[in-house]
Amino acid sequence: MITLQRRQLAGHDILLARHGNHICSMRVDRDNNRVVALLDDGSVDSAPNLIAPGIKLPETVGSVLREDWKLLTAWAGMATAMGVLMAGAAVVLGTTADPAILEMLTANPYAAF
Repeated sequence: MITLQRRQLAGHDILLARHGNHICSMRVDRDNNRVVALLDDGSVDSAPNLIAPGIKLPETVGSVLREDWKLLTAWAGMATAMGVLMAGAAVVLGTTADPAILEMLTANPYAAF
């Protein structure tokens, strides 16, 4: 089950415990799964995000998009293609159909709902 909540990074807590107020900025290195901190003396320190390698963290919107972007892109492409096809069919039907048939289609009493 996807809970989609903000993920707390263990690396932030580790670096705050090590250096406290001496941290100027922090960034997340997603490739190495670490948090990197720039200290006020110009040095750099990093800490891992996972305390245990097998830990299962809750899913977030960003993590779902990073993992499933190909599937979501394919769905969006198919939905766009279907929309274009339906719009094209409506245009072709409106321009080539017999006016009596169009009148019959629009005279449906349930079309008002």
